[in-house]
Amino acid sequence: MASDWLDAEQVLERLGIRPQTLYAYVSRGRIEAAAHPDDPRRSLYRASDVAALHARKARGRRAADVAAEAIAWGEPVLASAITTVAGGRLWYRGRDAAVLAVDHTLEQTARLLRGGHGAALKAARGRDVVAGETARARLFNALALRAGAEAPARGRAPLALAMEAASLLDAVVDAAAGEVTEGPAHQRLARAWGVDAAGADLLRRALVLLADHELNASTFAARVAASTGASLSAAALAGLCALSGPLHGGMAARVEAFVAEADRTGPARAVSARLAQGSSTPGFGHPLYPDGDPRARALLAAFEPPALLADLRRETEAATGQPPNIDFALAGLARALALPADAPFILFAVARTAGWLAHAIEQGQTGRLIRPRARYVGEALVAGAG
Repeated sequence: MASDWLDAEQVLERLGIRPQTLYAYVSRGRIEAAAHPDDPRRSLYRASDVAALHARKARGRRAADVAAEAIAWGEPVLASAITTVAGGRLWYRGRDAAVLAVDHTLEQTARLLRGGHGAALKAARGRDVVAGETARARLFNALALRAGAEAPARGRAPLALAMEAASLLDAVVDAAAGEVTEGPAHQRLARAWGVDAAGADLLRRALVLLADHELNASTFAARVAASTGASLSAAALAGLCALSGPLHGGMAARVEAFVAEADRTGPARAVSARLAQGSSTPGFGHPLYPDGDPRARALLAAFEPPALLADLRRETEAATGQPPNIDFALAGLARALALPADAPFILFAVARTAGWLAHAIEQGQTGRLIRPRARYVGEALVAGAG
């Protein structure tokens, strides 16, 4: 029986791949995974599936196939010195994000992501908050207004862009809070949401843990925009648009729906109903972290989630072997602090702006336009057709 399954280290060594690629194979059903019998937080992988993939790799693949797989949790497609996932941990410029979250602010983290350039915090004087009925609307409006007025980033000095990035991050915090105030982001959001000092510190931890996450969908969108020479605010707006989708930053709403089901029917029944329908359990598992999302682990260790979420976590982990991810941790934080319904998305957007801006600056320094090719699968081409 033991020879039928391999642990992650054995699979990575045999296939010569990175953890991200292994998780992509699992998510696409190419390698079967199962919970480790001695530690449900770890996974085992079917040896026969690994052998089949190894044989295929030995035969070689077309470049087009490699490119197609790289798009979805596959091999890296561009170089970056900002963030990576390695050893089950998240690293910002070579530093463990979970360790930084112990005492860093978002502004300090943003400066680190930018390579140590630009002011860590800008003064609030002279800024106005844009209009918008909700924090989400204000975020979009703030970035859109600046994108329509600012000069392209191409040709500008990196230090000037870093200073602008610090100012832009401040404007995003203003928009999220709905007012212009002094201080670091977590304190300004805490005041806007009526959160005490202890709660503000939890917001600080969450913001640092969410500041960047390698080449996710929104960051890739921001880098594509930046590669054209567009302004930093335009690149950040591209990232925000991608983040708003239900499979990215909008995942918080799906987690909340799952929590609401557990509240109505009980956690055990909510989990079993999901599994019986073949539905996912939002807020649990992550393709990059088969042994658990370190961001969720770091945040959940800092506070006591409400009993409902603690019960839901226990039932889901027992039934699926999947540990909670950062989306579940944010849902727990929002309920524990009685935050507004859209707070998880707002925290995500404010924090990730730091990463988008760092990536936009880095992409601009390459001087290269990101322009992939499409593989045509449409109607046959007819020469001379009108």
